[in-house]
Formats: sequence, C-alpha cells, structure tokens
Amino acid sequence: MRTFVLIPGAGGAAWYWHRVVPLLQEEGHEAIAVDLPGDDELAGLPEYTREVVNAIGDRVDVVIVAQSLGGFTAPLVAAKVPVSALVFVNAMIPMPGETPGAWWDATGSLQAREAAAQQGGYGTEFDPALYFLHDVPPEVAATGEPYQRREADAVFGSVCSFEAWPSVPIRVVVGADDRFFPVEFQWALARDRLRVEADVLPGGHLIALSQPLGLAKYLLSV
Repeated sequence: MRTFVLIPGAGGAAWYWHRVVPLLQEEGHEAIAVDLPGDDELAGLPEYTREVVNAIGDRVDVVIVAQSLGGFTAPLVAAKVPVSALVFVNAMIPMPGETPGAWWDATGSLQAREAAAQQGGYGTEFDPALYFLHDVPPEVAATGEPYQRREADAVFGSVCSFEAWPSVPIRVVVGADDRFFPVEFQWALARDRLRVEADVLPGGHLIALSQPLGLAKYLLSV
C-alpha cells in the first residue's frame, strides 16, 4: 500500500481532490488530501509545509502530488520527510530560494498564457470560468463553491528554501487543455527546472475535477 499525499493549489481547499481520493482508495492505497490555510494572511510556505508533514506522520512509501501553487510546498515537504516520488500536476515548479510571487516573471507565464489565448481564440483577460472551469462539469463546479477561498498575499513573498531536489522519481503532468499554464509552457518549465519530460493527459488546469479517472490511473502508475 502506498500513501498519496495530495496538495491543493491556490486557496488550499482539500476538496479539490475529492474525485481522485476514492479512486486511489479503491485500488487499496491511502490517499490524504491536505487542507491548507490559503486564506490566512499570516501563513506562508513554512506553515503549508508543516500541515503536510503533520498529515504524513510516520507513514512510509509516500508519493507527494502537488497541484498548481502546491508545487512550491512539495520540495519543502520532501526535505523534511522521506518520500518515494514527487508528482507535479499543472504546477508551479520552483527554483531553490524562489518565491511564488517572483515565479510569474521569472518563467514568463503571463506572456505564455496570453499567447496561447490569442492562438486559441479566447479572451486574454483572466476569468476563472474561462481559464479554470471551461472543462469542469457544471454540477461539480457548483458543489465546490462553498469550499472556495481567496489565496492570501502572504505566501507569494514566502521563500521556497530548499537546496536541491530529492533523489527520487519526479514526474510532471500537464493538462492538454490547460489554459492557465499552456502545454508548451509547462513542457519548457519541466525541462529547464527538472530535466524531466512532462506527460500530457486530457483535461484543463483543474484536471482532478474534470478528468479524475485519467489522473488517478496515471498516479497509480508512478
């Protein structure tokens, strides 16, 4: 039995993983979706890391799965507890010493997003419905409304203070229809920062909500 520890993106709602967790459990594994204090103005990466480490406890054979902003928490957790693998899912992949706030300009993510929008024929101005929910079933999006929290500014100035990536398998999953972090952008990010070739799956930025079965199958293959 493996333990999949699932880190959410901005807002920190563990609910994001609610369609993937039972699929992993049905295969005999433990799946823990960690709720993070994303709306806490006093909480940064150290606090996020502590929440994940506490959730892991003394478990072994742990696979860390990080969505979007959760990519900044993943290496900090791996520096504190033994992990078997890291999986980034449409994630912000950090460099040692980087802050989430600096990541956007350092990677050129905004320019990549706008270029993809122009090529794809949809609006360049950010709209959650257009960039996050375009492929999420409406009934699923509706059930998530009570769980949505605004991400506080504190984390964006928080330093991702790790020295090096752990010597474990590292995988990168890219949603083929991700409009927020387009495929080509994520391919380049994975190559430049991890020397890893990203794997493309059907789905948008919120792939765990739109394509949970495909993502769960991928995680089980790690």
